[in-house]
Amino acid sequence: MNGLALFTGNSNPELAKSICDQLDISLTDVLVSRFSEGEIRVEIKENIRGKDVFILQSTCPPTNDNLMELLILIDAARRASADRITAVLPYYGYARQDRKDQPRVPITAKLVANLIVAAGATRVLTMDLHASQIQGFFDIPVDHLYGINSLCEYFDNKKLENLVVVSPDVGGIKMARAYAKRLGAGLAIVDKRRNSPESTSVMHILGSVKGKNAILVDDICATAGSLVEAVEALKKKSVQDVYAAITHGILSGKAIERIKNCKALKELVITNSIPLGKEKQISKIKPVSVASLLAEAIRRIHAEESISCLFDEAS
Repeated sequence: MNGLALFTGNSNPELAKSICDQLDISLTDVLVSRFSEGEIRVEIKENIRGKDVFILQSTCPPTNDNLMELLILIDAARRASADRITAVLPYYGYARQDRKDQPRVPITAKLVANLIVAAGATRVLTMDLHASQIQGFFDIPVDHLYGINSLCEYFDNKKLENLVVVSPDVGGIKMARAYAKRLGAGLAIVDKRRNSPESTSVMHILGSVKGKNAILVDDICATAGSLVEAVEALKKKSVQDVYAAITHGILSGKAIERIKNCKALKELVITNSIPLGKEKQISKIKPVSVASLLAEAIRRIHAEESISCLFDEAS
């Protein structure tokens, strides 16, 4: 690990420390604070000249603050003569605005990609992008990891029987099929109609789910409205227990209240790509760590080794 430096902003310091423990290195000392008027102040306290720098920062809520911290950290590393700068984004914010699906709307996922490249990043390491084509928005190499193994390991340890993996929509079939293959389970799909960017209505359940233990899989859970609707629809189809496996638990708005009140939902399993605040720590929500996955990817990138074996994508 000689010549490697890893530091972080304020978005997910615990994950950064866990990754450093896996790599047996120390977290690089960086000051990330605020000036009196609210502007972000950054100072790298250690020499990183000529080093292979990894900057870990999830652009989760507060999204704009964390994004600006990332951009300023990248700029500081570039001006400190880092040899290579890899932006490690366990969660890539603004990913849901990835195409122009209405008149006069931005493609913000592309704008954020442009900002990261312009700031000075030479590589991006991320996980479970909301849309895989976002990789093409960058003019630098992108390594796209998946949280499937970490989440499936949790369910393997529970030793559940008679499983069916459920995709929350048609677009998630590819990933749901990967979970079904990994867990040796059946596959079903929730047919729903989207009323707005954060509101949907469940129409039908396609597939055999009666009497089975269902695992709903998705990449993001924001307000949990769609999740709860899908859980209730599955329960009406006489499913035994309903679990949810979500990579990025944003859990904004009334999400916690909805999850608490949803008696049909047994557990919501999420990764620590986004930190779970104290106010969100309830018995139904089970976080699993992706530190070992990210640490292995960082180790391989630093050593100029292939990381294709870590791309456990839907097939």
